Amino acid sequence: MALIATEHLSRRYQLGDETVMALRDLSLSVETGDFVAVMGPSGSGKSTFMNVIGCLDRPSSGRYWLDGEEVSKLSSDALAEIRNRKIGFVFQQFNLLERLDAVSNVELPMIYASEARKTRHERAISALRRVGLGERLWHRPTQLSGGQQQRVAIARALVNAPKMLLADEPTGALDSHTSLELMALFQQLNREGTTIIIVTHEPDVARFAARLVRFRDGRVLSDIRQVPVNAAVLAAESEPAPEAVEATA
Repeated sequence: MALIATEHLSRRYQLGDETVMALRDLSLSVETGDFVAVMGPSGSGKSTFMNVIGCLDRPSSGRYWLDGEEVSKLSSDALAEIRNRKIGFVFQQFNLLERLDAVSNVELPMIYASEARKTRHERAISALRRVGLGERLWHRPTQLSGGQQQRVAIARALVNAPKMLLADEPTGALDSHTSLELMALFQQLNREGTTIIIVTHEPDVARFAARLVRFRDGRVLSDIRQVPVNAAVLAAESEPAPEAVEATA
């Protein structure tokens, strides 16, 4: 069974007298364990698609199944519960709370899920170690480099063991070397079984995914399998930017 399945999905917005079709009759499925890059020009529908499959928005028509459950017509409270249990989000901006250390930032989704304090603490530390930040547990965002802050954000997205990870331009605020390190982490997480969908406008990011879906005018223009480039090899061969060396020293 597909983890994500959409059937004749459409999303329209009313802007004054104008109707804007962001998605048009879109049918697409994503299997568990897949790594998908979604590309397309501005206005192609890729961000709207991510909002819909991330249960942040509802389709105007059509159907959407997540993990075998039809979610397209669920209530706002039910969608919020699904987001917290089954979906992890990573954005271009890290959205960390500056007054909190890394562990406390990662604990936040579990607070909303009413997890016990000891459980939150242990799982947050485990998630941070998983993304390579075992020695930065008690650092605040201002004490971390951009790449480290994004790793905290990824740990936060992973801490509730979601069914999938949705990343919207996750390397947009990072230098090229740090971007390679981040994509190597995504590939590692995918090998461990995490389903990952990345929205990006950068071909250099999309090449690390096993599947490339291109959008145009709210429709799927192409959907191909590809051999992903090994990001860890490229990261090892590249030199980090001087500011990245300074920040992590």
